[in-house]
Amino acid sequence: MEAQASELYGPPAYEPGEKVQAIREIRNDGTYPGQDMGAFLIHRGDVGYVKSVGTFLNRFYVYAIDFVDRGMLVGMRTHEIESMEKLG
Repeated sequence: MEAQASELYGPPAYEPGEKVQAIREIRNDGTYPGQDMGAFLIHRGDVGYVKSVGTFLNRFYVYAIDFVDRGMLVGMRTHEIESMEKLG
């Protein structure tokens, strides 16, 4: 298994306030309260806004995404979202 380089060597890909969309389905891994483990939280194409940027294991950026239409705040990784502001 190849070790991944830390994302933290570069700046975050997304900034607070940026409009993003999910590019994959997100299921509850047990960290989202009030939902069953494995339940779908976010669907591909759902739109939200970056509320804050944090880190996980000193290796990855985690973005708190406010999915206003769903009434959910979900932590997502860089490869799970794309900016709607940079799309042409």
